Amino acid sequence: MSDVELVLRSTRVITPEGTRAAAVAVSAGKITAVLPHDAEVPPGARVEDFGDDVLLPGLVDTHVHVNDPGRTEWEGFWTATRAAAAGGITTLVDMPLNSLPPTTTVEHLRTKRDVARAKAHIDVGFWGGALPDNVKDLRPLHEAGVFGFKAFLSPSGVEEFPELDQEQLTRSLAEIAGFGGLLIVHAEDPRHLAAAPQKGGHKYADFLASRPRDAEDTAIESLVAQARRLDARVHVLHLSSSDALPLIAAAKADGVRITVETCPHYLTLTAEEVPDGASEFKCCPPIREAANQDLLWRALADGTIDCVVTDHSPSTADLKTDDFATAWGGISGLQLSLSAVWTEARERGHDLEDVVRWMSSRTAELVGLGDRKGAIAPGRDADFAVLAPDETFTVDPAALQHRNRVTAYAGKTLSGVVKSTWLRGQRIVAEGEFTEPAGQLLTRTP
Repeated sequence: MSDVELVLRSTRVITPEGTRAAAVAVSAGKITAVLPHDAEVPPGARVEDFGDDVLLPGLVDTHVHVNDPGRTEWEGFWTATRAAAAGGITTLVDMPLNSLPPTTTVEHLRTKRDVARAKAHIDVGFWGGALPDNVKDLRPLHEAGVFGFKAFLSPSGVEEFPELDQEQLTRSLAEIAGFGGLLIVHAEDPRHLAAAPQKGGHKYADFLASRPRDAEDTAIESLVAQARRLDARVHVLHLSSSDALPLIAAAKADGVRITVETCPHYLTLTAEEVPDGASEFKCCPPIREAANQDLLWRALADGTIDCVVTDHSPSTADLKTDDFATAWGGISGLQLSLSAVWTEARERGHDLEDVVRWMSSRTAELVGLGDRKGAIAPGRDADFAVLAPDETFTVDPAALQHRNRVTAYAGKTLSGVVKSTWLRGQRIVAEGEFTEPAGQLLTRTP
């Protein structure tokens, strides 16, 4: 213990063994020990005492659209990682689309990494993309360190990232399974979308009808069948349809290697409360009804849904028109995700240990970072968020770090104020004051 540089002390530290009063010893950016609260401080170590505020592992958000380079006016590594840090997130994994170029070749990955390197306030990893014509690029991307590959089964919304049909999905998934990779999938069936009524206009009910649950259900059913046949590892992105939950539960019980995420907006916002013309609430798949939301929470509790991620997908304000058919579809929630989920979770009888499991431990495990991130335990990176769980705040878009401060949470009162965020034992934000970027670029562990 003679090399301990820092001791973080709280009466409520969330560890894999539960919440307890503890002192966390840090050396060279790593957690070296979790000690009793009143343990003697090693000579020369600095002490930070957070009193009754909760010390929890930094969140790991594996679904973020940073859009940099190419659409940096939508977001960017500087602003996205500041927003993440302000919300207690210490690691994010960037999606391969909405940037130009998309992360679909090793050269494009190199471009993305070069842009991110000097701007990252937190640690950043990268997904690759699976396109109809880039099967040859998948193994090189895997060897270059991407955490897996994203595919769409319906149009993505940007022409440079086309969807896969079933034959193309089979080819890509077989290739990825061959080297033990992970395919993450936007699962909506294009035939069901095409058959749904497409009225357009400002009524949210019409938009909701245009993205029916059966589009998700059918796409997930076909994905499960492919994963079972190829013994491939797949992950369902941003699940919104509760109708798919029995299918997912059965697949897991049968040994299909499938994991599932949902998002704060599906857990905290409902279709019934979306005003007509308010396209800040538009996302695909859509925010559904309160009864559907109840079933998503039940699935989180029983493990059918594995984790919660933001799917932060911003755009410039002018693209958020009052016509749901043409407005950009994406929710900006990176800075608010922890507070939004905690606000609803506590109302439903969950505790912060549950939230940490959904938003830190399981997301770290999803991308193979479970030995480094996602827990306050010896040997892990000293990444922390300090949360005052009982303090509340009202969401003011002007206070957000996102480049475009359009948010579906505007005016909502949320519980849980992030007091400070720490990356490898260094405080990177506290009371709205940020350090210079200190994030590292992460690669998949072989």
